[in-house]
Amino acid sequence: MTNIFRLTLALLCVIFSIASVQAQDETAARAKLVQAILSEGTEQQKALTEIADSGSKVASDVLFAWTRDGIYIYVAPDGSKVPVMLEDQQDVEGRARGIRIIDGQPVKDASGKDMKFGDSDLNTADTDMRLRGEIQQTLDMLALADPDSDARSSAVTKLGNSQKESYIPILQTRLTKEKDVGVQKAIAEAIADLQLFDTNPTIQITGITQLAGLNSIGSLDNLKQLATSKGDPRVVKLANQAVGSIEHHIWWVNFYGTIFRGVSLGSILLIVALGLAITFGLMGVINMAHGEMIAVGAYTTYFIQNIFGAGFSFAINLPFSIAGRPLGFGLNLPGLNATGWFYQSYFLFAIPLSFIMAALAGLVLERTVIQFLYRRPLESLLATWGVSLVMQQLFRMVFGANNVQVNSPSWLLGHFTIDDVSFGYNRVFVVAFAILIVIGTWLLLSKTPLGLLIRAVMQNRSMASCMGVRTTRVNMITFAFGSGLAGLAGAFLSQIGNVGPSLGQNYIVDSFMTVVVGGVGSIIGTVYSALGIGVSDQVLQQQLGSPVMGKIIVLTCIILFLQWKPGGLFSIRSRNLD
Repeated sequence: MTNIFRLTLALLCVIFSIASVQAQDETAARAKLVQAILSEGTEQQKALTEIADSGSKVASDVLFAWTRDGIYIYVAPDGSKVPVMLEDQQDVEGRARGIRIIDGQPVKDASGKDMKFGDSDLNTADTDMRLRGEIQQTLDMLALADPDSDARSSAVTKLGNSQKESYIPILQTRLTKEKDVGVQKAIAEAIADLQLFDTNPTIQITGITQLAGLNSIGSLDNLKQLATSKGDPRVVKLANQAVGSIEHHIWWVNFYGTIFRGVSLGSILLIVALGLAITFGLMGVINMAHGEMIAVGAYTTYFIQNIFGAGFSFAINLPFSIAGRPLGFGLNLPGLNATGWFYQSYFLFAIPLSFIMAALAGLVLERTVIQFLYRRPLESLLATWGVSLVMQQLFRMVFGANNVQVNSPSWLLGHFTIDDVSFGYNRVFVVAFAILIVIGTWLLLSKTPLGLLIRAVMQNRSMASCMGVRTTRVNMITFAFGSGLAGLAGAFLSQIGNVGPSLGQNYIVDSFMTVVVGGVGSIIGTVYSALGIGVSDQVLQQQLGSPVMGKIIVLTCIILFLQWKPGGLFSIRSRNLD
């Protein structure tokens, strides 16, 4: 207990000391702000320089207001001048409290009551063109000391694009203090970019060499301008070489970016097609309502999002009436009104629920329609197509005909960059989850007793039944599992685009195409087919510059491939097919 008490006491001392240092820094920054506002000439410039090194958020707010004529001078009863800012909140007369810059407290009269001022009651702090420029430079330098690395990087990029060589010493000084590797690279790039506008060819050459080594895509336009200029021949030659090197780097960035987009598209297609590979490939059922199972998963995600938020409600009016009263029904579910991390975790709950709801929908479909249509592919196609139309209309009645927006949780927003190649968190998540789904499906079908029963029933239903296998139950479980996988696909698709009644129809053709190319009933074939089609589609779109032409060529290649290998990449042979 004694050790815990000492550790707690030490931790509290550290926290208080940090808070004390921060308070002292803010007090010093406020004092310098007052000095800068009330002084002139050299003393004012010195104060602004010292403010620039403080990194104070208060200083940034005050200086920004100063450039917008938002700083006023209140003359106290003793004749002293007090710089103040007016609050945004005004009374009915358009007057607001004056807040002193020196301590952030309201200006009070002799009785201790807060004083309110109008714009015309006070004189604004004087500024001119020169002073505004110095204030803006101080703001730029303050941004370089921002605690957020992204904000510092943005400030560095802004200074690098300013074409003002006067910023080079500032950036060089900041480079010696910067700890973040990404910001260090941005500073080095900004310094080299500014050196291109120097009149000294030696300095220009230094900048060109640095930019070429950094593969600076942002400086390409400046380098092209320098490469076509009539300056020093050495500078022009090196600039042309740097342009060629950076353009080669851009080609590789686009190539790897295209491959990643293709893999992410293939992963989405894989998740969509994996359920169809079971219901169609293994069970031999042409399920045209598979796309609606995708929509069930997507709408489940939308529903869970609303439950975590303000709630969910709908009302359906039927085209019937009794005694002149229209028939209808509705539902109104209150939401949890969650905030923060709890609300952001809604998608983790939506993933399993999307699988469960789609699996239940598939179970109902199998019990009411599919069980009567095994080994009758044409009838199953027509029947499930009718079910598809009915389900789409139900979606319109409950959720509306327009698309609904599913907001991605904060931890799936944004991206990270590796050597200028951008990777979106949501797409990386889909790729990773697709790998888990494939591994899980393979383990289920090949390493579990249930998988053994599924394979036995699908290869020879009559023989399995004679051996005592309950084929009806196996059919139910298999169809529900395939539909549940489609629901997972819908949950992931909701994070990439809008959700609407016809969401599944956008993928049903591609899903059948993927399953057939991979080999009917082959899980590994579906994986190869989905990734191959996704990557080929993205590469062709990038090379041809036309999404439509890219899809046409992919479809043509698939047709020719199936003419050569009708069984797909991995054809499955069984006693039932021999």
